[in-house]
Amino acid sequence: MSIHDCKLLDLPKIHDPRGNLTFIESTVHVPFAIERVYYLYDVPGGSERGGHAHKELQQFIVAMSGSFDVVLDDGKEKKRVHLNRSYNGLYVCPMIWRELDNFSSGAVCMVLASTRFQEADYYRDYAEFMRSRWS
Repeated sequence: MSIHDCKLLDLPKIHDPRGNLTFIESTVHVPFAIERVYYLYDVPGGSERGGHAHKELQQFIVAMSGSFDVVLDDGKEKKRVHLNRSYNGLYVCPMIWRELDNFSSGAVCMVLASTRFQEADYYRDYAEFMRSRWS
């Protein structure tokens, strides 16, 4: 997998004068069955989150409120993606190192995941990730 397999995907947006509505359906709007949902909030300015890769897990990252950047790294290339709309999100495939930074005040980051939490699926050390990636 490479950073080119990670894609910004648009979600349905239903316009209504009372407020817009967006929805996400498992295997329809994201390319996997959703097994877990979590969100990050109250992230202090200047903080970074992420700093890991997954062996098998797929993710879909949405800026529900505010904005932040996702830095993708496949070991050869890096790409920074700015998320600031609740009607699109970033699909992140397995074996991509990711870091989240540049959080705006009040930002909320929602992550849809293809599996439940499994510590064994994580690479938390970049050198170990690189050895595994290219061995």
